[in-house]
Amino acid sequence: MTKRTAKQDPHHRITGRILAELEQGTRPWLKPWSGGDMAASGQPRPLRATGEPYRGINVLLLWIEAQASGFVSPSWMTYRQAQALGANVRKGETGATVVYYGDSRKTVSDEETGEDREQAFRFLKTYTVFNVAQIDGLPEHFHIVPKPAPEEERIEAADAFFAAIPATVNHGGDRAFYAPGPDRIQLPPFAVFHDAHGYYTTRGHETVHWTRHESRLDRSFGREKWGDEGYAREELVAELGAAFLAADLGLAIDPRSDHASYIASWIKVLQNDARAIVQAAAHAERAVAFLHQLANLEEGKEAA
Repeated sequence: MTKRTAKQDPHHRITGRILAELEQGTRPWLKPWSGGDMAASGQPRPLRATGEPYRGINVLLLWIEAQASGFVSPSWMTYRQAQALGANVRKGETGATVVYYGDSRKTVSDEETGEDREQAFRFLKTYTVFNVAQIDGLPEHFHIVPKPAPEEERIEAADAFFAAIPATVNHGGDRAFYAPGPDRIQLPPFAVFHDAHGYYTTRGHETVHWTRHESRLDRSFGREKWGDEGYAREELVAELGAAFLAADLGLAIDPRSDHASYIASWIKVLQNDARAIVQAAAHAERAVAFLHQLANLEEGKEAA
C-alpha cells in the first residue's frame, strides 16, 4: 500500500488518531471523564441531530474531538442538517470525521470456471459533523446540556442492570477477572472499592468479557494464552465495552492499575492491523447491545 493510499484509507486515519493518544499514555475512551461539568457522572454518548446516539468507533472519535475542543454538548450534525434547521456553521470552524459502512458489489472472475460473477462487499466511508457549539441559529433545545440523574438514581439503575444479567458472580479476594472454564466472574468485595462507580465499571468490564463465551457471542480472536495478541484484542473490546456501558448508565470510570502494560499491547496490535480498533469497537458495541437486551428481557419478565 502506498503512503498516499494509507493516508486516504479511513481505517489508517482512525488508527493513527487512536495511536497518537495511546502513545502519550492516554486511553482516549477515558478522556471524557477527566474533567468538565460532566466529570462527576461520566459523559453521555454523542448524539446525532435526531437525538439518536452514535455507536461503535464514532463514539470514540467524537469523545476525542469533544475533549480536545472543550465541547460540552453531546449533539453533532452535518452542515446540511444545520442548514435545514435554518442555522449555519460558523466560518472557519473545523468539523469532526465520523464513518459509516456502505454496501456495494463488484464483478470478479471465478478461478475454477473462469466465469464472471457478482460479489458483495462492505466499505468504510467518512463524513463530517459539527458540534452544536460551532453552529449559530439552532433551535434552543440543541443547546440544552442534559443534566445527569441524581447519584442515588444512577447507582440504583446500575445495580438493577447488573442484577438482571444472568452471569455467575462471586465476590472475594483482591482480583477482578472472568474465568471462561467455569464461566464465572470474580470480583473483590464491594466494600473494598473506592466508590460504587468503581465497583460497577469494573463489573461492566468483566461482564463484557462474559459475553465472549461460545454460548453467547462466541468471541475468541484466536487467543491461546495470557498476553498474546488475541488476549490483547479481547481486553480492548472489554475496555471499550465498559466505557460504552459507563456512558449508558451514567457512571464515571477510572484507569485500571494495569494501565501501562495494556496500552503497550494495544499499540502493538493497532500498529500491525489498521482495522483492529474499528473491529474492537464494533465487537464492544455488539456486547453492550447483547447485555442491554438481556437486562430488558429480565425487566419484562418482572413486569409481566
